[in-house]
Amino acid sequence: MTTRMIDIAVIGGGPAGLTAGLYAARGGASTLIFERQAAGGQIITTDLVENYPAFPDGVSGMELGERMASQATTQGAELALFSEVTALTRVEEGAPLSETDATPAPAGGGYLLETSDPAAPVFARAVIVATGAVPRKLDIPGEAAYTGRGVSWCATCDGAFYRGKVVAVIGGGDAALEEAMFLTKFATKVYLVHRRTGFRAAQVIVERLQRNEAVEQVLGYVPTEIMGDAETGKVCGLRLASAEDGSERILEVAGVFEFVGTTPISTLVDCGLAPTDESGYIKAGADGACGLPGLFAAGDVTEGTLKQVVTAAGAGASAAHAALHYLETQE
Repeated sequence: MTTRMIDIAVIGGGPAGLTAGLYAARGGASTLIFERQAAGGQIITTDLVENYPAFPDGVSGMELGERMASQATTQGAELALFSEVTALTRVEEGAPLSETDATPAPAGGGYLLETSDPAAPVFARAVIVATGAVPRKLDIPGEAAYTGRGVSWCATCDGAFYRGKVVAVIGGGDAALEEAMFLTKFATKVYLVHRRTGFRAAQVIVERLQRNEAVEQVLGYVPTEIMGDAETGKVCGLRLASAEDGSERILEVAGVFEFVGTTPISTLVDCGLAPTDESGYIKAGADGACGLPGLFAAGDVTEGTLKQVVTAAGAGASAAHAALHYLETQE
């Protein structure tokens, strides 16, 4: 089986990956960006990105993702959409590329990427892991049973299904507040449930929320069960427990939207290729270097408290710059 050989493979097509691909291609490296879904990653589920430079009135996550992808490909990067990297293996210099390809790995070695297309393995001299993170789940009764039938993690995707209905949003960060306000375009009322008595979101977002009369804040309560209607098979309520005294409260809602953080997609490297913390986030240096030679990471899959589009893009640029420098040293 013939293995395709490239300079830099970028795994993930979100802001970090697309920026890394842009910089890598502009640096003269043959660059292939793998994205298992649509270009843009998690930002395409965001109705409005208000804090990205050069967009004073905000920009939809979908548009921003499309613009980033277009710029990367215009500069020479190749974008493989709906293509998932299923395995990543280190290949040392001189070793066969794979069990079915005896071609020796070039100076410095590299990485074999197996993809969702088993007939199209790729060997890259350097790899940038920008796989991002996925929404965290609550793991409470009813969540799994009613996923897709009233439980959602994407207001932009599913908000229109709740036109004229009452829904609940769970969370206290920027995403939770912004998506709660977005849902008022469709729902007649939105309960915003947060376990603390104050929000973690930026003050400007909190102030805008407080002016939205369609959002009712339910603070100091913890969700304990998502309730469903046996006849319709859909969500009909949300059971809460007071964080102070444990007393119960039930909200009659048709939908529950969860925004309680993220879980990193780091399974490709947590088998010893790169160090991860107790939550699974990749430990990377300022230049994205992590673990083995030629392996870099950027964006939401890495450690760091500020998970924003602008920081992801910056990290992607740094990782690409470091990867280009690494390739130069091997030559």
